[in-house]
Amino acid sequence: MSNPASQRTAPIAVPQPTAPASPRRNLLGDSPPTDLAAFRQWWVESPELDTAGLYPRIAPRGDSGAALMVLVPQPEEHDGEVLLEGPQGRLLANILTAMGLDDSATYVASALPCHTPVADLSAISVAGMDAVLARHIALAAPQRLLVLGTGLAPMLGSQDDQPLREINYSGGKTPVMVSETLDAMMDMPRLKARLWKRWMEWSASN
Repeated sequence: MSNPASQRTAPIAVPQPTAPASPRRNLLGDSPPTDLAAFRQWWVESPELDTAGLYPRIAPRGDSGAALMVLVPQPEEHDGEVLLEGPQGRLLANILTAMGLDDSATYVASALPCHTPVADLSAISVAGMDAVLARHIALAAPQRLLVLGTGLAPMLGSQDDQPLREINYSGGKTPVMVSETLDAMMDMPRLKARLWKRWMEWSASN
């Protein structure tokens, strides 16, 4: 006589619905900022940028047309009024000094307006922040762009199989170099040596 327990079928796994992707929004609106001063004001005041209010929005620093724009994912956790005023900022200052660049030659900005723990940059990008970043870079019009955060490459239009080398915008083309984040360099000093080696090679041809 067969055992009824042996005839029981295994429960069928029911696929769980995936959360829908955030809908794409026109964060810049119908009248986007037309110069860097207007963008800075929009960056810290616009209600379209939903930041949940947990951390303050921090404006970029520097002037348009800088020799180098440095882009980081987000402000540091304890930034108050100045972008990167903590340990990451001190590391960046040392790096820029070694590169022979002072404050007047650099424009420092973040892809997100405020510190955002565990930020999903890909989701944030497709929800509309990629267009905001493109506008920001166009208004800043730097001669070169150093991106400190490999997770930012998709926000800049990079494809996985094609390393990002330049950005096209209304004012022309900007050479781009992508490297690791400042906090990663603080945790792994060898990354600073890698950045320097790549910088020397890149700056020799750009």
